[in-house]
Amino acid sequence: MTDLVLRESLAAARARLARALADAGRPADAARLLAVSKTKPAALIREAWRLGQREFGENYVQEALDKQVELADLDGIVWHFIGPLQSNKTRAVAEHFAWVHSVDREKIAVRLNDQRPAQLGPLDVCLQVNVSDEATKSGVGLDALGPLAERVAALPNLRLRGLMAIPAPAEGLAAQRAPFARLREALEALRTRLPEAPLDTLSMGMSADLEAAVLEGATLVRLGTAIFGERARR
Repeated sequence: MTDLVLRESLAAARARLARALADAGRPADAARLLAVSKTKPAALIREAWRLGQREFGENYVQEALDKQVELADLDGIVWHFIGPLQSNKTRAVAEHFAWVHSVDREKIAVRLNDQRPAQLGPLDVCLQVNVSDEATKSGVGLDALGPLAERVAALPNLRLRGLMAIPAPAEGLAAQRAPFARLREALEALRTRLPEAPLDTLSMGMSADLEAAVLEGATLVRLGTAIFGERARR
């Protein structure tokens, strides 16, 4: 991908998000763009940063750590870990990321809490919810979400910010909106259950369903292909 193509695709992604927010009757700053940069080279991330993008999402720990070393000179860059998280990777994530979107069990939360360096302040986390109840997908079920949220909110080195989901693909706006509506309703219920928690985040919506997610209240939309093009297979 050339710098010119990236400039055009990033501008198009920003315009698409702006249109979706306007169509939903929401403020222009109600949702942020998270550029999903997994499998993409550090040079592309550097160029996206030069074009004003600050938040980047990575799925693979070692790949992300290598990029962070190469891009350590970039001020204001914010790294989000958005992939499945194994126990043996929690220390690296706790030490090198600002956000984790994929907490789905207490064991992972406790390890992140215990391994978070005090000087970095609390780690912002979202609980990943299996909102479409898919047997092959990560995420806590809606029925178990409340108790897990209570346990995570009590951990001093984590800051529970909200929920994340990757719904099953669906055709049509109404079908796409349904699982996002369930996630929004789940967050609203958690706000009542945990009034002291800063529950302000719905991480939902990707290149194929951004508009549906924004209509249901997304505050972070995760776009990869729409910005960086098709991904090479690992």
